[in-house]
Amino acid sequence: MTSPIETEDGAEPVVVHGGQAAATKPEGEQLVGRSPGQLMWARFKRDRSGVVSAYVVGFFFLIGLAAPLISNLYGKNPYTVYADERPELFDSAGVPLQPNGGISGEFWFGLEPGNGYDVFTKLIYGIRTSLMISVAVTVTVVLTGILLGVTAGYAGKKLDYAISRVIDFLLAFPSQLFFIASMPVVVSLFVSPRDETPTYVRVVALIVVQWFLGWMSLARILRGTSLSLREREFIEAAKVSGASPWRIIRKEVLPNVVTPLLVQTTYLLPNFVTIEAGLSFLGVGIVEPTPDWGQMFSKASTELVLQNDITYMFFPGVSMIIFVVAFNLLGDSVRDAFDPKTAR
Repeated sequence: MTSPIETEDGAEPVVVHGGQAAATKPEGEQLVGRSPGQLMWARFKRDRSGVVSAYVVGFFFLIGLAAPLISNLYGKNPYTVYADERPELFDSAGVPLQPNGGISGEFWFGLEPGNGYDVFTKLIYGIRTSLMISVAVTVTVVLTGILLGVTAGYAGKKLDYAISRVIDFLLAFPSQLFFIASMPVVVSLFVSPRDETPTYVRVVALIVVQWFLGWMSLARILRGTSLSLREREFIEAAKVSGASPWRIIRKEVLPNVVTPLLVQTTYLLPNFVTIEAGLSFLGVGIVEPTPDWGQMFSKASTELVLQNDITYMFFPGVSMIIFVVAFNLLGDSVRDAFDPKTAR
């Protein structure tokens, strides 16, 4: 038997079949679907460590971008040699007279033994230099990985074979030794060994060297993802509809490789930061007077600093550890947000 039942909120009567009422929603309420991006963002916001890491990473990038403004407000720059301009602050060996490297209200992080650079401004400009180089390397690596990895995976056959063999060949290189050995060679292509090397040449050389042996892992991951996507039904449907290969790659393949691309990018950038710092530490990257994270580590390892100002290592060391750990945690959170199964 079928009978109408009045609802309390004044909505249309509910028709009951067999004694059970079918629930109705008020007219203003509708189910709204969410896109994969919205679901990912909702999962990411629930991850407290990921959100905190994102704020920390954003703070470092903000410091790097605003370094000139902060320096102007602070009233100092990283290039002033205070050992010459303020000799009363140093002893005969160039060591700050005040304890802890001369930390005071005037010099927040103290003065560097030797030349007497202001440590605070040198640190924020060093963050700016390292992040600028690492971001440039990451962008070139991502673009190369997308171009070669997706092309090899979708095209297949001879092109896939050729690109895969190039990847295998480059992966056989000992990357760390290659970085150290090739930097002087790349620099010598632009500047004569008898001339002083401009900073921009060293920056370009660092980007080129890291890019040359940095794109293969990402390209291999994107190739594997593209190979699996190539056999999916929606790709076959696009082919049948007459879509060109470029349109299929742009409209169908690329949107589906965003997940591994973003996850790998969050791991690549801190890795390039540490590589760049290592090269500068070994003396084949950025050198004085240009501020750089690795160059500060190199200065901190000298006998003058180790014996007289052990706190000098604290500031670049702690800042790099915080940045790398935060970026790695951010990468884990991004991965879990895209694929919740990995967090189980």
